[in-house]
Amino acid sequence: MTASSTVAALSDAVWRMVFRLGFPLARAWWHLRRPDHEGALVAIYVGQSLLLLKSSYRAEWGFPGGSIRAGETPAAAALREMEEEIGLPSHPLLPAGSVAGQWDGRRDRVHFFELRLDCEPELRLDNREIVAAHLASPEELHAFAVTGAVAAYLGREVCV
Repeated sequence: MTASSTVAALSDAVWRMVFRLGFPLARAWWHLRRPDHEGALVAIYVGQSLLLLKSSYRAEWGFPGGSIRAGETPAAAALREMEEEIGLPSHPLLPAGSVAGQWDGRRDRVHFFELRLDCEPELRLDNREIVAAHLASPEELHAFAVTGAVAAYLGREVCV
């Protein structure tokens, strides 16, 4: 292992710890303040399989996506997050509706987009926020614990 790869691995580990410690604090703050939040998520299909991501700070699996910044459209946020989290360049996204719910202690409106690919993309995980990816077949999808917004997209009963 080179010195630069050792420094990178240490930096990634520190970032994962910051996410793991910061997320519960943010959730507690959201629970007290009850802020409104708006986000965008991308369901990426390869054939019938669906790409799930594992973040460093959650037990559940999710989709690429995140918060919509001020002045940003939901589609632009979805494309930005897809690039930041998994290194997937811009692709045409299909709008797939939105859902409102209360997750992680805040009122959330999530805009869904779909991306349908012919073959599995080459992913570049940041190894800080996103630490794993899995292409789940329809048969195995039910076995994955997913975030509330993803459960709503999949039509699962959502536990709050």
